[in-house]
Amino acid sequence: MLRPPTVAIVGRPNVGKSALFNRLIGRRLAIVEDTPGVTRDRLYALAEWRNRIFTLVDTAGLDPQLEHGDSIATATQRQAEAAAREADAIVFVVDASDGLHPIDQDVASIVRRTRRPVVLVANKTESPSVAAGVAGEFSRLGFGEPLSVSAIHGEGTGDLLDAITERIPVELPGAAERGELALALVGQPNVGKSSLLNAMLNEERTVVSEIPGTTRDAIDTIFNFHEHTIRLIDTAGVRKRVRAHGALEYYSALRSLHAIARCDIAILLIDAMQGILGQDRRLAGMILEERKGLVVVANKWDLAREQGEYSQAELISVIHEQIPFATFAPVTFLSAKTKRRLGSLMPIVMRVAANLDRRIPTAQLNSIIRDATLAHPAPAPGGRTFKIFFCSQPAVHPPLFVFHCNDPQLVQSSYKRFLENTIRANFDFEGVPLSLEFRERSRVELDER
Repeated sequence: MLRPPTVAIVGRPNVGKSALFNRLIGRRLAIVEDTPGVTRDRLYALAEWRNRIFTLVDTAGLDPQLEHGDSIATATQRQAEAAAREADAIVFVVDASDGLHPIDQDVASIVRRTRRPVVLVANKTESPSVAAGVAGEFSRLGFGEPLSVSAIHGEGTGDLLDAITERIPVELPGAAERGELALALVGQPNVGKSSLLNAMLNEERTVVSEIPGTTRDAIDTIFNFHEHTIRLIDTAGVRKRVRAHGALEYYSALRSLHAIARCDIAILLIDAMQGILGQDRRLAGMILEERKGLVVVANKWDLAREQGEYSQAELISVIHEQIPFATFAPVTFLSAKTKRRLGSLMPIVMRVAANLDRRIPTAQLNSIIRDATLAHPAPAPGGRTFKIFFCSQPAVHPPLFVFHCNDPQLVQSSYKRFLENTIRANFDFEGVPLSLEFRERSRVELDER
């Protein structure tokens, strides 16, 4: 698959970065997916504008006033630097009502060193007098004349989105275009990502080469599993880098997002001693929002077994209860340290990889859907009946199912889940997110086909 470019919103505190982020994703952008389980204070959104898909990242996850022993200016520099390092383009936000602030100059210096394309945005320009002075006040930052916007009222956001799409690159090649299967190891610090990486490379597999990844501090490792070429995208260095830059949750999420965007399948590593935590749910939501395959790996299984006699089936049930939006994800238990049950991982990964590319014959698909809808008709709110005329699967990796119906507005969320569950019950899509699209099609149009 192609990976979408990343756009980071940076700026000093209280200039309206979060308000602008929420305005863009809430009013002007069509969020491609909105997965339950992603917390309300998420830092990113996969979005589309004029047929260009990109990932928007908000740096509001760092509150500089919570940094102990550091000045607000230093904390802001760390925030901007972390965002800029991972981005393909940068939206640099300043406060037009306050005028040019010394910290704006600090942020500008960091942004300038990245050599990324920059859109300078002057927010809070509701007042005509303030808007009139924007060009003279902020042009000296060296990024050209700023775009005037009002995040509160939405003014100027269309021009801003046009400017963003002009500066971002086309979607970048992913591993699939190189004949590889890309795996991302994601998880919280200290769950054993480095140990798992080393165990996977040393377990009857040959390392072909180590080449620099797309990020400046990441290493992609290429190895062979049977006849398949596997690219491991490692985020094991997150904790060390986080200590150097501060903002643990923000920087971890940013690094994980970048890795997830580049992969085909994400291996979500959790601590078997602790189970699924809040950040694990966030990561699972990120993976599914990016439409990637998902495998959950419970590490430190040797330690968990010492705490009590629980069957794996019982533990899998508990994990699925904690991530109810990802119950289709396979779960395996292993110990990266002792390599116990390590051999269970790659066969599961390859099964999910096959499911990503699974295509269902149209006649068989329509037969299953027709029988299901006859047995369980859709609710009819207001007396109007939802009807499906035809179903097809035009895309794989991940699979997309298109339902041609009388009125897409009539289908309720519960019935969408019913249709997805019907597909999953009849075909093997373990570990794979399914996209369901509903298009209006009249009976007359179908008869003319």
